[in-house]
Amino acid sequence: MPPAREPSHSNLTAVESGVRRRLLLVVESGTDARLLDGISALFDLEVVCRRIAGGVEINRSPQAPVRIEVGPASRVKFALWVFRRLIKGRVRFDLILVQGYALASLACNLIGRLFGTRVVMFVCSPVELYYRCRKLAPSVRYPYRSTEAAGLQALAWLNSLLGQRYFVLSEHLARVVRAHGFARQIEVIPVYGVDTELYNPSFRHSKEGRATLGLPATGSIILFSSRIAPEKDYDTLLRTLKLLRDEGEDVWVVNRSGGFRDFLNRATQLGVEKFVNVGDALNPQNEELAALYRAADVCIQASLEEGLGFSPLEALACGTPVIASAVGGLLETIVDGKTGWTYPRGNARRLASAIREALTNVDEAARRTAQGREMVLERYERSIVFAALKRAVERALKSGA
Repeated sequence: MPPAREPSHSNLTAVESGVRRRLLLVVESGTDARLLDGISALFDLEVVCRRIAGGVEINRSPQAPVRIEVGPASRVKFALWVFRRLIKGRVRFDLILVQGYALASLACNLIGRLFGTRVVMFVCSPVELYYRCRKLAPSVRYPYRSTEAAGLQALAWLNSLLGQRYFVLSEHLARVVRAHGFARQIEVIPVYGVDTELYNPSFRHSKEGRATLGLPATGSIILFSSRIAPEKDYDTLLRTLKLLRDEGEDVWVVNRSGGFRDFLNRATQLGVEKFVNVGDALNPQNEELAALYRAADVCIQASLEEGLGFSPLEALACGTPVIASAVGGLLETIVDGKTGWTYPRGNARRLASAIREALTNVDEAARRTAQGREMVLERYERSIVFAALKRAVERALKSGA
């Protein structure tokens, strides 16, 4: 570990002179390499992650050289590990950016209170609302326990009491953290945004060209690009597929995610396994995922709850029509009649109706998709949101909060 420097009493001078600030990113529940790449382009970044048993801490290897340490898998032990680590090395960092508002955030916020270290909670998802989705989509793998739900709520309250500042992805998430009771400064910054050079409508795959992506040669392709989790509501999508197939519609559902086996198992229970095309998650920084968006006839975000939702934004950037449930942060991006279609969450018949309209009314789909792409370029383009993040960090350093 490099020698400790003096506490950051000169933050304002450093920001004004353009010195690269030193950030620590604390990751409790896994993150995306695109976030690390974007932050490391602006700041000297170090990352500490909780070990994810049976999974990965970061979805891909970052393209930029970033120092990464992995701590214990237990959330309690990880929080204690972070706390001890910061006691020793807190003066190495100008700002700590900690994911969410759970135990690791509590450890960081305690450090902030004790030593005046600048801490920002980076909120990508409404944790307690996602957890409640387990009651709406019960499963053996994701059981709902009232004690755990109460614990999440208590942690949200404590972090709101002790915390200094939040960066959130959407206005919806701003309302969520504000409801915790003591939230002070909240800034909406939708990082990591969308790389519109990669995700673009430069060409659309022909039916024949689908073979290169392992897709069906005929019929309409519905892309479900979400991970498989209770809040993503893949059950409603598969019930919708059954409705459409029973009515004679030639449609397929495509999913590429780490949980595709659960997806396939549920399709088998519903008798539609022949009409789903599944596989492992694709690298979002490579051309293959963008090509998959372009090959699809429509992209579905079927969430029961959503913090923001990047898949619809990537689809729109590629010129693909989007249908989304009318929940959470999706209401800020997918506006029915303007940038796509919406339907009441969990309503398979309404989703089927929206799919039919999007597939048959080609001109209207093109109009909404074009408007959606303009929205992505104006509000969510990668360079725009990371520039906003840099300004927000500078404000946090100048304000001392």
